[in-house]
Amino acid sequence: MIPLEDNVGDIIGKAQRGLGISDSELAKKAGVELATIRKLHEGDFDEAALLRVAPVLNLAADPLCELAKDDWRPERIDERDGFAQFNTRFHDMTVNAYLVWDPATRAAAVFDTGADCSEIVRFANRHKLKVELILLTHAHPDHVADLPRLREETGANVFGPAREPVSGVEPIDEGKHFHLGNLEIDTRMTWGHSQGGMTYVVNGLARSIAIVGDSLFAGSMGGGNVSYQDAVRNNLDKILTLPNETVICPGHGPMTTVGEEKQHNPFFAGKA
Repeated sequence: MIPLEDNVGDIIGKAQRGLGISDSELAKKAGVELATIRKLHEGDFDEAALLRVAPVLNLAADPLCELAKDDWRPERIDERDGFAQFNTRFHDMTVNAYLVWDPATRAAAVFDTGADCSEIVRFANRHKLKVELILLTHAHPDHVADLPRLREETGANVFGPAREPVSGVEPIDEGKHFHLGNLEIDTRMTWGHSQGGMTYVVNGLARSIAIVGDSLFAGSMGGGNVSYQDAVRNNLDKILTLPNETVICPGHGPMTTVGEEKQHNPFFAGKA
């Protein structure tokens, strides 16, 4: 199984940067030593310190400690007939792309490209899928790295967020609706990590699927590079309002569900 994208040190760091709280300020507000904050960043487990730090950073303390103790991982999600995850290496990290298709018509859509689209193309050919759409969650290099080859191999139409233009990609805004065989795909703007981050909600399979890019990870979220507050708000309003059984397909890390994130994600537990 793909490992979690973020550890507790990553989560604390993202919250600090988003809220503009330095290590020294966090130590003072939480009533712990500065050295303790630095050790938390390095991955040292100190439950008492985490319980003090969490409310300062507006994080849920119990899920944060749960992750620190390695007591939670999302349940493994079987890739049933209709969708598949592809994980490829991009420099010093891995990145996900997804293939979704209508089992009846074999019409398919690819979401992002990952670092290398070879396995996506092989899978589509092996299962006699017709890739009609390429839908981009955002334009960061790891998510569009192999777009020219994927477009050439499939001949599919390519769409991406209007606020993150990519050459040759048709811009779309929130509310754009796609038909894919018997499947319906809706778009929700979940920006904050990037300027135009887009979530695609697919209905028509056994379970609804939300391809969220870097907006949300299992147990964490993408850094609020553009706006931390908007990233948090959009995740709460646009993703975690979906039915609990909805499968969340993130740009990094394992797949999860809305229900699991509402309970176990330190950024959102108790808020959604």
